[in-house]
Amino acid sequence: MSAIIVRDVRAAELDATGDLMVAAYLEFTPPNAPSQWQHYLDDIRAVRRRLADSTLIVAEDAGRIVGAVTYYADGSKESAGGWPPSWAVFRLLAVHPEARGRGIGRLLVEECIRRARPAGAAAVGLHTTHLMNVARAMYERMGFVRVPERDFFPVPDFRVMAYRLTL
Repeated sequence: MSAIIVRDVRAAELDATGDLMVAAYLEFTPPNAPSQWQHYLDDIRAVRRRLADSTLIVAEDAGRIVGAVTYYADGSKESAGGWPPSWAVFRLLAVHPEARGRGIGRLLVEECIRRARPAGAAAVGLHTTHLMNVARAMYERMGFVRVPERDFFPVPDFRVMAYRLTL
């Protein structure tokens, strides 16, 4: 097993990284997925659209991108969250299905925290759902706590849950 390198994405890797992120989220497709699901997948794939306000961080293994996360140093720039500007935020944490179970997701979250601390962020925030049990358990083990006042419902009866790690 080679060492995982965590770094910013390179321009030539943007399309492949968007595809990887979609591949990571496909398993969460709800049965009889509403039309909004395809819009969500399109949003996940549109990594370039987020680059003006965020940094796309990737995990590389032996020259292959195996994970990615979108990091916002200023949480208020993340469009869905309503986060305070004093918080850093990450979204769309993705690990390729073939690379799971190796700690890559944790490495990417740790990188977001590592970047937030020297920037003076008060906290690191994220959103997740009940579908992402493995990720939620990891966040909680890392010290993230629920902040339900920042939850939202993209469609009725589907809660997107907010978490915070105070720095």
